Order: sequence, then C-alpha cells, then structure tokens
Amino acid sequence: MSVIVDRALPDVRDGLKPVQRRILYAMLQEGLASNQKHSKSAGVVGEVIKKYHPHGDSPIYDAMVRLAQPWNLRYTLVDGQGNFGSIDGDPAAAYRYTEARMTKIAEAVLADIEKETIDFKPNFDETTQEPTVLPSAVPNLLINGAVGIAVGMATNLPPHNLTEVCNGLLAMIDNPDIGLDELMTHIPGPDFPTGGRIGRAGIRDAYATGHASLRVRGKVRFEEKNGRHSIIITEIPYQVNKTNLITTISAMYKAGKIPDISALRDESDRREPVRIVIELKRGALPELVLNQLYKYTQLQTTFTVINLAIVNSEPKVLPLRESMRLFLEHRREVVTRRTAYELRKAQERAHVLEGLIIALDRLDEVIALIRASQTGPEAKDGLQARFGLSEIQAQAILDMRLQRLTGLERERLMNEYNELQSLIARLQGILGDEKQLWNVIREELTEIRNKYGDERRSAIADLQDDISKEDLIAVEDMVITMTKAGYIKRTALESYRAQSRGGRGSSSGKLREEDVNTRVFVGSTHEYLLFFTDQGRVFHEKIYDLPEAGRDAKGAHIRNILPLREGETIASVLAIKDLGQAGYFVFATERGMIKKTEIAEYGNINAAGLIAINLIEGDNLIAVGIARDGEHVVLATAAGQSIRFEASDVRATARATQGVIGIRLKEGDRVVSMALVPADNDGQELLAVSEQGIAKRTPLEEYPLQGRGGQGVITLKVTDKTGSLVALAHVSGGEELMVMSESGVVIRTRVEEVSVYGRNAQGVKVMRIGTGDRVISAFPVRKEEEV
Repeated sequence: MSVIVDRALPDVRDGLKPVQRRILYAMLQEGLASNQKHSKSAGVVGEVIKKYHPHGDSPIYDAMVRLAQPWNLRYTLVDGQGNFGSIDGDPAAAYRYTEARMTKIAEAVLADIEKETIDFKPNFDETTQEPTVLPSAVPNLLINGAVGIAVGMATNLPPHNLTEVCNGLLAMIDNPDIGLDELMTHIPGPDFPTGGRIGRAGIRDAYATGHASLRVRGKVRFEEKNGRHSIIITEIPYQVNKTNLITTISAMYKAGKIPDISALRDESDRREPVRIVIELKRGALPELVLNQLYKYTQLQTTFTVINLAIVNSEPKVLPLRESMRLFLEHRREVVTRRTAYELRKAQERAHVLEGLIIALDRLDEVIALIRASQTGPEAKDGLQARFGLSEIQAQAILDMRLQRLTGLERERLMNEYNELQSLIARLQGILGDEKQLWNVIREELTEIRNKYGDERRSAIADLQDDISKEDLIAVEDMVITMTKAGYIKRTALESYRAQSRGGRGSSSGKLREEDVNTRVFVGSTHEYLLFFTDQGRVFHEKIYDLPEAGRDAKGAHIRNILPLREGETIASVLAIKDLGQAGYFVFATERGMIKKTEIAEYGNINAAGLIAINLIEGDNLIAVGIARDGEHVVLATAAGQSIRFEASDVRATARATQGVIGIRLKEGDRVVSMALVPADNDGQELLAVSEQGIAKRTPLEEYPLQGRGGQGVITLKVTDKTGSLVALAHVSGGEELMVMSESGVVIRTRVEEVSVYGRNAQGVKVMRIGTGDRVISAFPVRKEEEV
C-alpha cells in the first residue's frame, strides 16, 4: 500500500504522484517561477532528496525530465533548458548539465498554496512540512494523464485537451447530473501530445467504466512524383519511439512483410519534429502499403485506458464523470479554504485599521498618554484601558510612524478600511452562498481555459478495428487456371499480353505430358472462388489464398486446398464478391438440366463443403452463373445448337434439388456452355468459340426468345474445320477474349477483332491450333475487370 499510495499512482485531485508533487513544491521553494532565470537541475534534485523524497537521484531526475518533455505531457509542467531527451528515445543529459524552472501552467497548479488551501504533513525526518496535495487550479489528471505501475495494479490515464476539459467542467457545474453522452459533446476523446488518429470505438466504454482499449494510428499523407508514390508519416502514436518505428519498418521490409518499399528516410527537424519518408516501388499501391504498416509496425498501436487514481488514500478506477466530479469537489474545498483565509486576513487588517483610525481621531490624547508613560508596555496598557482597544490595535498605534499622522494618510487609511469592508462582505457572501462559490470556480476555470487552452491535436475517427489479411493484399485481377490433373494457380492478368487475332498465344504453364488444361477465368484477389464438384458439392476459397505462380509454373494440386473425396473432381468454378448479395445461382448440366437457387442459401459454406445440386445419375455439372430478375439464359451444345429463355421461367428451388429441363438434346449431343444475357438486345452479342480456334460474334437479336425445354436453334455451323462448339459467351463491346488450348497455350485478344456473322456461319480464326491440340476454354474479360 505504501508503494501504491506514496509512489506509483497519481492523486485524483492534482493528478500528481508524490515525487512529481515534491519536485514542483521544491521548485516553488527555490523561487524557480516561470519569469525567473533557469537554475541547475542538480539543485532541484538535491533539494527534493534532502527534504522530501528519500530515494535515489536517478528516479527523481527521470520524473523531472518527463515533466519537461512535450511528447510525453500534453501540457508540460517544467521548462527545461538543455538536453532533455528526444522522441527518438535519446536520454537526457546529466542533471549537472541541464537547467529548469516551472512553466506558467505549473504555477497554476501551485496557485494559492500559501493561503492554507491544502493540508501539510511532516516530511520523512520531521524537519519541515510538505503538501499532501496541491491546490491545482487546472484539471491536471485529465489534461496530462498518468502512467504508473504499482503492486498488483497499474494506471494508464490518457491526456486530454484543456479547452475541452474546461468546457466539460463548466457544463457539469451548470448541470451536476449531466449525462455521459452530453458530456462527450464537450470532451469527444483523448488528445495526445503527439497527435495521431484515435479510433472512436472504445472511447465511450473508457469514459463509462474507466477501462477500455483505444486504437491509435499515426497521421500520414501520400505524395506522388514522377509516377512513384511516397508515404509521409507526420505524426506517430502516443508513447511510440520514432527510431524504433523506423527500425521496425526496415525489419518488416527485409522480412518480406512490406516488400514494396524502395527507400526509407527520417527527415525530421525542428520545423517538422516528425517526418518519415517511405518511398514506394513503381506501381505499388500506397493504400495497401499503409495497411501493411498498420499491421506490422507501431504506426498503429493500442492504448489501454486504466483510469486508476488515489481517492481518499485508496486506489480506485474512475469513470470520466467521477474524475471530473472529484476535481470539482477539490476546487470547491480549495476555494472555500482560500476564501476563509482571505476573510480572516481582511478582518484582521480591518481590526488594526479601526484602532489606527480611533488614534487619529483622538490624536492629542493618544500622544499625551504615550508621553506620560514610562515604558512601552505601560503605554500599551494605557491605550487599551483609555480607548477600549485590543492589544493588537494598541501595538499597531505604538508602531505607527509619524508620517501616518498627516491628513492625507488618514484619508488613505479610511479608503483602505472601506475597501476591506467591501471585500469582507463579498467573501462572507461567497462562504454563505453555494451559488456564489460555484460562480468563483466557474470564473477561474474560464480564465484557465482562455489563458492556456489550445487546439486539439489528435483526430477522432472511425478506424477499422483490426487489419485483416484482406487489407494487406492488393485488389487486382488474376487469371485462374485449372488442369485436368487437378492443378490450380493464379497469375496476374497483366502477365498475358494482348495479341492480334490469329496469333499463336502464350504458354500458361509447363504441363506433364498426360495433363491438359480444362478451364481458365478471371477474378479479383478479394473475390470468393466457389468450386462446384461433380458430386454436387460446393467449396469456397478467397482468390488471394490460392497459390500464385508465373505463367510457366504448374501451380498446386486442388486436393492440397480442398478436402475432396476419393474420385471427386471440380466441375465448375465461379468468382463472386459477396455470398450475401441478391440474385440467384443458375446451374446447367451436361444433359440439359437447369436449376435456380438464391445465392443467400450458400452463405454458410464451411470447410467441409455444402450440397449445391442433386445430379441425375450419369449427368455432370458444366456451368454455374449468377442471374438476376429480367435476365435471359442461353444454353449451347457441342453440336452448335442453342436455346434462349427467360431466367424467370425457371422456378427457384432449394439447394439440394435437381432442377428442370432447360434444353432437349439430340442423340449424342451435350450441353457445353451457358451464357446469361440482359433482356435488352441493343448492342448485345453472343461470341462462339470452337475447338479449332474458330470464333464469331452474332447479334443477340438473332436468337429468338423461346420457352425452356425446346431443342433450340443453330448457333454455329459445326464442321470438321471448326470442330465442336466449346464456349458461348455474352459480350457487349470493349472486352478482351482469353482462349486456352488443351496443351496450355493461351491467347488474349480484343473482342472487336472477332468478325460478326450470322448464327449459321462458321466464323474466323482467332487462334492457330497445333497438331493434336484443341481449344478447351474461352472467357471474355469485362471492362470493369481491366487492371
């Protein structure tokens, strides 16, 4: 308890620990006011050790140094001269080299201490007295906070803005029952000396309970020069060492956690105390790097609020309102005791003046009595007996100089006496009227606010509670490739350069001799990838969780990513941003079945997968798309047939259903592709691609709207030259087409280079196919997917 009360924790009234209180009192005794010369710090430390604090010089000097550091205290109490350390963690010079004096606000903490406003106690050796608490006209505990570790408990009070705290105290004087929410309109949150940004979440809990965690971030800005971005850190979180922050950023770069940094410099100086420049590599996304800095460095920290302070000699966790109430009660006691002291002194002086005035009124008699007396005590007794004076009044007459006998001096005495009577009346009014007493406290708080208040430094903002893995990954389009053998990878879309129609394409990976590519599509790194299996189950993974590899790499096997059963393979893959979005999944099977189910029914996919569709024996799932009201479905077969019908013709069913007939197939035919198109025909086209790299565009209006369940119409004239139809996709202009062959060759070309033909035509060559090779997948890249 001795450590808790006498060393480690601040008093709720003046916000000071004992060593801090003793330092300020020693400086007052030494005469080190803000308008006096600085004096050696060694002298102050020595005075504290000698009279008040029987401990080592090092902790005393460390406490004194902290009172002078503007990055530690929101309002410093010591004005230091010399090296008092730095925000980089540099230690202060030895106390024999530095000098100090009080700041003006420290004088406000000590104001009126000589007017019996607080209690004193004997020092450790009972040779002198020391204050038990300081009068503190400023709410020091709230504006400067405190940090302390006691035995089995700790305190961590955040600093606040003086103007805001004073406004809150004034509001509490007006309405003692003020609610926390109304109080927070005056005090929205802490205000750290180093600025930064404070997360709004947690502030109310901290004020309501006295304990919470706050998210704190440094302030940054982006700059761009010659196409390259830089991140400029201008403010760092409270209690973060700037040098340690820079060291951590460098270490995270070397560890590969923040790979896009090209240069790191500390350009801080007197004009800009904090300026850390982080230059980024060309093409790097500054928002992404900033999230990485928040995640891996002290640019984002957590400030744990523990409002623990000494109340009536006991430690107590205090909500904001309670802390403010206790400070106001302290000020009420201080002002009351000060007023009583000033009243007593005024009455004592008035009593003396009354005696002097009596003596001047009967001057001749007084002089005669004094001259007739043989000794001073005889004269005093005579004055008391003759004029009814008190001993104090009689002594004052005897001590009066001859110059006070002039008429002008008598007038001055009368003026002083009348002023004292007015003062006595006012002081008695304050002591007798609670309202007047609080008006005095109000006026003094207003004066403190106007004299020492300043602008807020820390911004209160809605910060994301934590940096997720997704925040550390850039949003970019990726080409996802899967092979027949089950290997999957993602490659940046930019790796595939655009080519003219009829080119040979680029290799998408070195495959084993017996392996072939089965599908290729484009998705954003932040999208979900839904894997639909041939057994009717569905799994989901974030695209950024898939293995990234170059064009020539094989990738990872799907069984290392998904818990597939023996013999189970992936039948279809779909990229989607949100499983909670409106709309429907539309399923198409090889035997012409169609099923529609709301997307929301797939929102609870777990690691073990989920049933997506019930399949007829011998049937396979070939495509899944997302349809919204008003869209049409187009199914295409390997023989070149297609059917177009409204998606609303398909009744929505639950997940574990088979669906209904979408197209009736001829003997030996099978469904190979599904396209979802808008109801509006204007400018819409269907693009068909065949096994031999033949493609064409056909206006959507040439495809009649039919009821589901028919045999459809021709969409491509299938011959030995074209080979079977592979894909039918909806395009509207401006897209790029990606075509992949079984041997792994991929071509990326503009859709505009594919000629427009009627439904019964063959088309033009978009990809030259080698001997024994064939096209197995084609996919349009939409404008909104462009990098």
